Amino acid sequence: MNQAAIEQSFPIQEVSEYSAKEKNIRHGHISTLHIWWARRPLAASRATIYAALVPAFTESEIKQKNQFIAELSKWENANNQELLNQARADILKANNGIPPKVLDPFSGGGSIPLEALRLGCETYANDLNPVAVLIEKATLEFPQKYGQLKTRIIELADAKNKEVQNPTLEQEYNPLLEDVKKWGNWVLETAKKEIGTFYPHETDGRIPVGYIWARTVTCQNPDCRVEIPLMRQTWLAKKDNKKVALKIIPIIHESGNNQIDFEIVANDNIDFDPTTGTVARAKVICPCCGSSLTDKDTRKQFIDGIASQRMVAVVLHNPKQSGKTYRLATAEDMEIFNDAQSYLESKQNDLWDKWGIDPIPDEELPLMSGVFNVPLYGMNTWGSLFNSRQKLALITFADAVKQAHQLILKEGYDEDYAKAIATYLALIIDRQIDYNSTLCSWHNTGEKINHTFTRQALGMVWDYLELNPLSHSTGDFNSALEWVIRVINSNSISSLSFATTTQSSATNLFYPDNYFDAIITDPPYYNSVTYADLSDFFYVWLSRTIGEYYPELFATPLTPKSEEITEMKGWDSVRYGNKDKQFFEDKIGQAFQEISRTLKPSGIAVIVFAHKSTDAWETIINALSKANLYLTASIPIHSEMKARLRGQESAVLASSIYMVCRKRTSEETAYFEEIETQVQEKIKERLDHFWSQGISGSDFFISAIGPALEVFGKYQTVETYAGDTIEAATLLEFIRKTVSEYALTKILKNPQELGGIDPQTRFYLLWRWTFGNSKVIFDEGRKLASACGIEITEYWNKGFIKKDKEFITVLSPKDRDKKFIDQEKLENMIDILHQMLLLWEKNNREKITELLTNTGQLNNNAFWQVAQSISEVLPDGDKEKQMLQGLLYGRESYQKGGNEGKQLGLF
Repeated sequence: MNQAAIEQSFPIQEVSEYSAKEKNIRHGHISTLHIWWARRPLAASRATIYAALVPAFTESEIKQKNQFIAELSKWENANNQELLNQARADILKANNGIPPKVLDPFSGGGSIPLEALRLGCETYANDLNPVAVLIEKATLEFPQKYGQLKTRIIELADAKNKEVQNPTLEQEYNPLLEDVKKWGNWVLETAKKEIGTFYPHETDGRIPVGYIWARTVTCQNPDCRVEIPLMRQTWLAKKDNKKVALKIIPIIHESGNNQIDFEIVANDNIDFDPTTGTVARAKVICPCCGSSLTDKDTRKQFIDGIASQRMVAVVLHNPKQSGKTYRLATAEDMEIFNDAQSYLESKQNDLWDKWGIDPIPDEELPLMSGVFNVPLYGMNTWGSLFNSRQKLALITFADAVKQAHQLILKEGYDEDYAKAIATYLALIIDRQIDYNSTLCSWHNTGEKINHTFTRQALGMVWDYLELNPLSHSTGDFNSALEWVIRVINSNSISSLSFATTTQSSATNLFYPDNYFDAIITDPPYYNSVTYADLSDFFYVWLSRTIGEYYPELFATPLTPKSEEITEMKGWDSVRYGNKDKQFFEDKIGQAFQEISRTLKPSGIAVIVFAHKSTDAWETIINALSKANLYLTASIPIHSEMKARLRGQESAVLASSIYMVCRKRTSEETAYFEEIETQVQEKIKERLDHFWSQGISGSDFFISAIGPALEVFGKYQTVETYAGDTIEAATLLEFIRKTVSEYALTKILKNPQELGGIDPQTRFYLLWRWTFGNSKVIFDEGRKLASACGIEITEYWNKGFIKKDKEFITVLSPKDRDKKFIDQEKLENMIDILHQMLLLWEKNNREKITELLTNTGQLNNNAFWQVAQSISEVLPDGDKEKQMLQGLLYGRESYQKGGNEGKQLGLF
């Protein structure tokens, strides 16, 4: 079996850089077609697919070929025909002139199959989720099938002038792009005629961008009973050169009929703190009387129907000028809104009769811990996430799409083509759904709307922005149409062939044995993302808009969930009681067995995994082994921007691990004692490379799993001489210990010092390097401690290790008990260092010198190296880092004072 390039060498650093940058790219990127959660970067997908399908390079080629892969992965080269033609030629040559068959059984948002298409592969995409399948069709099938450039003859304006030599001109055009634009504009104009009156322009020509609403509760003080607008903060614009805020003005009457008004103030007139609103974490303070509502009180008012909402302000823009302006909402604004609400009732009834279903989604929205908390506030259906004018706009757009589809057919368009156009129109409405719910907030620093899914959850938003979908501003229908058109254009030129898209469970693929040359996929990560439940937000609207055109995809009221491979106990044990850890392990195992079954004996699989829990990795290792797949390489690729990671309160991974696998053809057994040295050498060899590529922290530990499996996975079983099978958990423990020792020698930069450092200090140093100041699930903390030779339960809440429920944190010197500075019994280097830092902060140099001398650390190079290393691994701006830098700066003075004292016999 010939080795693939990805099994030999890969430009990790460059591809990681381009993958992380890609999240800031918009124009033409598939992420702007439709939201999908945890979509793989195109850069990493393109680079890994190419490297998996071409043979290993010669020593003289490696540098040049890795540069080629790096260039190929850049976004700006996504449609660079010169580079792509070279890549396609290389892949064809490696596969005897036949395009390799490539499958992604968990296609999701379509990144991997899109890049396989771009590289000239015969591509197959599959997913269980109907929303994902629709996105894939619009990404991988329709642009390539219907968007190829055609030529038309156009007559020039002065063609009747006989002196003009060339009265006509040949023009290239994309028929799909033009038709989606044409019918998108038709839908917009049709809707505008019907509901435009509910979004009136100002008399001076300004157009409402949107309307800022505050949900309201009633003050429980019987002498007050004011309606309290719930606002987390009151900034409208918060820029260096422009500051505008809403000022809350409580008006107190002796009669008790209190009220709350607002005033818009700007710049120097802001004499209050706009970051302070009336609500935080569902706890409310009344601006009039100062009494409070607990979070339970607040929720009860929503459940009991006492809570309401109030239009507070209107955001405006002038088409002839830049920037936004603001005014307070008026009684006339509310009258128009109420008119829209009245019209909604008749429109809803008409469409109900026409469609045979409530046009406003009435399907249940479940309460799911950490994902959907809005049912706690009475929002129990998917339609309840929208106010009445938003509902009116959405059902009007949906109705217009259905009308457009009928007109397209009447004009003689092919039925499948008409369905493709209608699909894009429905996806445009999906963008409206995302940007026009009552969970959309106002982005005051950008003066634009935040869409619904700023994170992978539906959390309560107290003050929201209702977008004007006809405003010609960010998020409106017109901008959604433009985003979709750009994706059609980009994907139309990505490939001349289109993918085969199917809907099925990855545990039961449609394809025969030994069919695919490569299977490259990004499977679900345990319980990281609740894809099916999240996508119901769109599914219920899509089923009403175009469901009749895809009866096979919309056969159920909500997305299919029973076969979705995810662990749901942590999210919703009531509905998904059977979907526990064992369910996930069984299902992912079956999916890997299907990968093995359909992969050719000489084929290659690349499986992406990104999970910080070693329990999840234990599951993956076992599943691979049972499927007779073994690792030949593992590539950690960064997919997150470093700036984003610094702000995390809990440890996250910056990297995804691309596991390169082959089918195991032998049933050999190995003895651990005989391969232990080989495993250690393999780990250290790869870790040298990962270290040079900038992989660090949590990613470094996870990255080491692959190299170990490259040795272990060759064998069906690995046993000890005593006959005990080495299970995945034992292997992971061995890996952690090996990586810990390696990392410490690298961090300290002086391996000779390692022997003089106590286990607790080793643990502290590794924790800061791995997790920083994050809180970590107890079991992960325990495993790191075990690798350093300590039992964490003996130390928590006694020293620098703190346990808080299921989490572990490591305390900085500032977090230590106030009495710690006077503690005499110090058990390890970290206790000594922390006490020194607190003394340094008090500028008590004599005490520092005394402490160093009495503990024997004054001239101990290992101690000072630990202090230096901790300083280097902490991020800029960290308080402990600043203290360490100050302490280290004065090192010579402490040592000088201590050594002189010894000479004088003072100690």
